[in-house]
Amino acid sequence: MSRLLIEQLNEEQLAEVKRQMAIYSQGTQEIIPTEELAAKVAKSVLKNQPLKIKLGLDPSAPDVHLGHTVVLNKLRQFQENGHTIQLLIGDFTGKIGDPTGKSVARKQLTDEEVKHNAKTYFEQFAKVIDMDKVELHYNSEWLSQLSFEDVINLAGKITVARLLERDDFEERIAFRKPISLHEFFYPLMQGYDSVVLESDIELGGTDQHFNILMGRHFQEKFAKEKQVAILMPLLEGLDGVDKMSKSKKNYIGIDESPQEMYGKAMSIPDELMNKYFELVTDFTPEQIETIKDQIKTAVLHPRDAKMLLGKTIVRMYHGTEAAEKAEQHFISIFQKGLMPDVIPVINWKGKTEITIIDLLIDLKLFNSKGEARRMIENRGVKINGNKVEDTELQITITNNLIVQVGKRKYLKIKL
Repeated sequence: MSRLLIEQLNEEQLAEVKRQMAIYSQGTQEIIPTEELAAKVAKSVLKNQPLKIKLGLDPSAPDVHLGHTVVLNKLRQFQENGHTIQLLIGDFTGKIGDPTGKSVARKQLTDEEVKHNAKTYFEQFAKVIDMDKVELHYNSEWLSQLSFEDVINLAGKITVARLLERDDFEERIAFRKPISLHEFFYPLMQGYDSVVLESDIELGGTDQHFNILMGRHFQEKFAKEKQVAILMPLLEGLDGVDKMSKSKKNYIGIDESPQEMYGKAMSIPDELMNKYFELVTDFTPEQIETIKDQIKTAVLHPRDAKMLLGKTIVRMYHGTEAAEKAEQHFISIFQKGLMPDVIPVINWKGKTEITIIDLLIDLKLFNSKGEARRMIENRGVKINGNKVEDTELQITITNNLIVQVGKRKYLKIKL
């Protein structure tokens, strides 16, 4: 923070700047640069003028899970302090597709796909931020108006060498995989978005490092005040290894039922609990530090910490009452070993005599016989509450037969 700004702040204003900086710094991977963020916050407090916080979205995968909420929770913190959220829907850039992390060019979206996905985003984002107070922008408003001369001028403000610094482009060149010319224009357009919106801060995951810095680059080229980049870490999924993803089946969706959310939260690896508390809950920095200390000193048992985490996640998306019920459901079923009151029903039209592995495959509980066999060998399959130990076991299908896989999957067969 510049000395001139510090001298203009009174004691109360300086305390407010420090309070906000502590919140915005919590859980971040990188702030580029931190000093400029502090200066922007100080200027905002001094002039009682909100900052403009940008989040760009290419609506290509509309189902939101906890991994996506890492950035949304940071947006919520800015919003709660009176700053303006700029949600930018990349309806124009979405037709190209972000090449970040891709070994091949992405499928280009149609207008109809973009509109459908954007609508789904809004409905889910409303569970995290106040959508009534959000500025919604579509970059087709300005990008579609650029002439070919404008595009050439924009391209003239950056070198090919700079664009080739992208890890994904470097990798594709090294392996002699094609790069289409239009893919080079994606970061240019994202950077130009920040010029038009005059954003003060842009948020994104660490995988958006290159794209977000383009905003700073082009704002400087257009003689605008440069935005600060806040990069959030990528959240590992329930397997504790890969980034949370629907394709990896290691995710917690924010539209899932309270019981499912709570049950999945209880399978989060112990070593990731601190990260989850930091990135996906609405606890204050002080509360999070207290929880961390209690876990470290064994005041809070890892199981109890995980139950607090699960209950908090459910409460944030379904309310306090649903969180209480989800916790009681988990305790009664998984800690006391009781059957759930409601079990999904399958109308059986297959054989009355079938092997256990074929039954599990026919019920679509596993994708392969190998997976089913391993689960049985690990004593993770039960029929009517009895553990199955024989992978060749013959099952006689009866009405109301209950199949259980693992701790959370139940199916009831109806004839």
